[in-house]
Amino acid sequence: MNRLRDLREDKDLLQKDVAKVLNMSQTGYSQYETETNDIPTEILKKLADYYNTSIDYLLCLTDERKPYPRSILNDKE
Repeated sequence: MNRLRDLREDKDLLQKDVAKVLNMSQTGYSQYETETNDIPTEILKKLADYYNTSIDYLLCLTDERKPYPRSILNDKE
């Protein structure tokens, strides 16, 4: 199961489109989708925000696509 690819395709996006949002190359992003490279925490946060889901969903730790409620700590940043 490749959640990143599925989420991207659900939005009719190409890898280069998501790579642009992340300010990186298409090749670099492709390595996340193919699990060739681990995804850094900051990129996971950006992807979860972009797709309006949780990092746990991206990492297949849950099947619940809905994001978690925001923490009051996040509001202070």
